[in-house]
Amino acid sequence: MPEDSGMVRQGNQDRFLLLRDGIYYYWRRVPKTVAHLDERAPFIRQSLKTDDLAKARGQRDILEEADNSLWASMLGEGSKSEAAATAHKLARARAEALGFSYRPASEIAQMPLEDIVKRFAAISDLRTPVTVETAIMGGVERPKVKVSEAFEVYCSEIAAVEIVGKSEEQKKAWKKVKQYAVDVFIEVVGEDLPMEDITRDHAQKMHNHFKKLIAPADGKNKKSASLGKRRMGDMSILYKRYFAHVGVEKANPFEALTFNQKFKKRRLPFPIEWVRDVIMKPGALAGMNDEARHIVLVCIETGARPIELRYLRADRIRLADKVPHILVEPSFDPDEPHEVKTVSSVRRIPLVGVALEAMKLHPDGFRRYRDAGNALSGAVNSFLRENKLQPTGKETLYGFRHTFEDRMKEARIDDELRKILMGHSIDREQYGSGGSLKLYQEELMKMVYPFDPSIV
Repeated sequence: MPEDSGMVRQGNQDRFLLLRDGIYYYWRRVPKTVAHLDERAPFIRQSLKTDDLAKARGQRDILEEADNSLWASMLGEGSKSEAAATAHKLARARAEALGFSYRPASEIAQMPLEDIVKRFAAISDLRTPVTVETAIMGGVERPKVKVSEAFEVYCSEIAAVEIVGKSEEQKKAWKKVKQYAVDVFIEVVGEDLPMEDITRDHAQKMHNHFKKLIAPADGKNKKSASLGKRRMGDMSILYKRYFAHVGVEKANPFEALTFNQKFKKRRLPFPIEWVRDVIMKPGALAGMNDEARHIVLVCIETGARPIELRYLRADRIRLADKVPHILVEPSFDPDEPHEVKTVSSVRRIPLVGVALEAMKLHPDGFRRYRDAGNALSGAVNSFLRENKLQPTGKETLYGFRHTFEDRMKEARIDDELRKILMGHSIDREQYGSGGSLKLYQEELMKMVYPFDPSIV
């Protein structure tokens, strides 16, 4: 049968496409479960106004997703605000499928005559569905979405691609941090405002809240400037990206409301001698569970971040290689994904001294703490505190990483190699591989701690 005879192309990639008189149509049956709710039943027929199959497929994908969302909302029992949001989303999708950005009718009326004529031309066919006319001419009122609702859209849709590589633990931590800004804003303002109703005064009120925490009148219990900077920044990003997502241009009321941080708070390192003479003294860590104790020992001789050690798997623990080492890299396994902190964090770290002996006991990694970062830090830090193993009372598990860096400096290890082993960025164009594992191993052996095998 010739393609221009009206055949519906039902191949997987050509589903719901009908070619008639050289023009493609979106042709689809309305499911029986919603036929009584969708005025277009029993069939949807919409001209895509193109003879280009590739372009038609792209437009079809937009309309297909829009209709799937519409029918799901019809079968659901969502709130009025959810229904309004769905209707607005569908109108935007339908307008975009025909090459138009969705704009409310009031904005369309202010457009140049040429643009208005184009929109009318697109719906001139008497068979154009009412839903399409409404979408192109801006007949769907933009819903008022509250801050908390916009945040959920941000997490589930806007930032979805950015967090897809995170583990479930990393996703929860990411959302928890972002949630703080939303919670503070709602508390300070006194209500969960619609996003469109946020003004500069509201943003200023949040800024003043943090100003009082950072510089309290009595000078006590001061919070860091970085806290206010991050919270204000998160609200600014939410506002900016949400309205970009819904296709609306609005001045950002949080713009330039931030804090300058003069001094960055740094985690305290353990003194080099303290680790050697106190932490690694036989019996000092004996009361700590095996996995937590071994993570501490590996951290001491590798400088790896605790999360990097927790996410190690068998394929990244190279005990049988000529130079035993661990690989710090992201996982793209869909069942166990996880990210690393930065691109420069991807690295190889030789296993020397007590770290090698500890890793030999965990060739498949540390299962107990794989997805339990809070449990690990809680177990280690409370043990250090209860057993008076912190010289100032403020050092934590992460401090061993900073001690590792101090030790490299004391051992006169090259600055660039220090950055490589720490996973820090190198601020120049890089050439070559950065050196061999054998070189890394030889350099680390200059500063390796002697240890009693009983501590493992």
